[in-house]
Amino acid sequence: MKAVLKLEELGMFLACIFLLYIFDAAWWMYPLLLLGPDISMLGYLAGNKTGAWSYNLFHHKGIAAILITTGVYANADELFFIGVILLGHASMDRAAGYGLKYENGFKFTHLGEIGKKPL
Repeated sequence: MKAVLKLEELGMFLACIFLLYIFDAAWWMYPLLLLGPDISMLGYLAGNKTGAWSYNLFHHKGIAAILITTGVYANADELFFIGVILLGHASMDRAAGYGLKYENGFKFTHLGEIGKKPL
């Protein structure tokens, strides 16, 4: 089942790349999709609680969906692209096994502990 979920996340990531392509996004949006939201990890400099909060804000698919929807209905391309970038990046991270963070440290996620091998 875990492999199916990772494939689903990979599919969403690829769909976001495709959306950027068909809407003729600027070239710099592609590296932003891959790396941009990870700036939120700087929150960990202020502690685990702040780090988890900032990371989760920039990796929450619900926020991405709100931005995409608002961008479409308000005819605001910037909001649409920001939403696509957040959604794509969150999907890429989850396909790689990185989930939303718990407050007790970066490696503790809703998908399990990062780096821990199953028995």
